[in-house]
Amino acid sequence: MIPSTFEYQRAGSVQEALNLLAAGDGDSEVKLLAGGGSLIPALKLRLNAPGKLVDIGRLAELRFIRESGGQLAIGAA
Repeated sequence: MIPSTFEYQRAGSVQEALNLLAAGDGDSEVKLLAGGGSLIPALKLRLNAPGKLVDIGRLAELRFIRESGGQLAIGAA
């Protein structure tokens, strides 16, 4: 199946991604796209139909796996 239409924007920074999320018009849902492993199939089956996708997959600030003080932190990308 073909997904419904949506706007796609690639964020150049974490702050830009936050601004794009906050700038939603209220009528359509905004979703973050980091890899697409689960979102893309849901779009194809029309189980999810956001009005806008904000791609954060190439943001270096979100690519990490860290251990600190006995806790593990995994970035969004």
